[in-house]
Formats: sequence, structure tokens, C-alpha cells
Amino acid sequence: MTFDEYQKKAITTDVFKNGTPIVTDPAFFSKILGLAGESGEVADKFKKILRDKNGILSEDDVKEIIKELGDVLWYINIISSYMGATLEQVAKSNLDKVLGRKERDLIKGSGDNR
Repeated sequence: MTFDEYQKKAITTDVFKNGTPIVTDPAFFSKILGLAGESGEVADKFKKILRDKNGILSEDDVKEIIKELGDVLWYINIISSYMGATLEQVAKSNLDKVLGRKERDLIKGSGDNR
């Protein structure tokens, strides 16, 4: 499946159907909050693996984390769509950024524009 195929199918599951580029609109704002919540669920699963399983991932853990990462992807997709961006654009922008940092030996450190 390509990003484009995913984006077109996933947007059909958005209950608001007609998302808006206005961040304060309930459709948009609910997706921002959803992304934060799902990201927290991913982090929480890893926390529990560290706390309860000495950091050892089981096959079941991997399956559950993949589900949560899928939820994160869904929210990223919908937010991107509301902004008129494709997942392809998001992925390419990110890859350009991190490869540029690698080329300049700036992978480590902090700051968005390093």
C-alpha cells in the first residue's frame, strides 16, 4: 500500500468528513488532541515494558504497539489532509530534514533547525 492509497482510504473514516484548515474548528482540534493521546499510549506501552518486563518486547507487545502506531499514523494523516498536505509530502519533508542533518553531522543535538 502506498501513502496515497492509505490517505485516500483512511480519510473516509473521519467522522467530521469535511475537515477545515481552521485549527480551532472541532474537527481539526479533536485530531490534534487525538494525536497527543495516541502518542501518549505508545509511550505508556513502552513505559510498562520497561517497568514490568525489564525492557523485553514480546510478540504481543509488538502487535499492540503497531496498533497504537497505526492510530498515530491515522491522526497524522487526517491532520495533514486538513492542511492540504499529503503523507508523501510529510514523509519527504522529514526525510530531507534528517538526511540533511546526517550530511552535516548534526543528528545529535537539539533544535528544529540544526
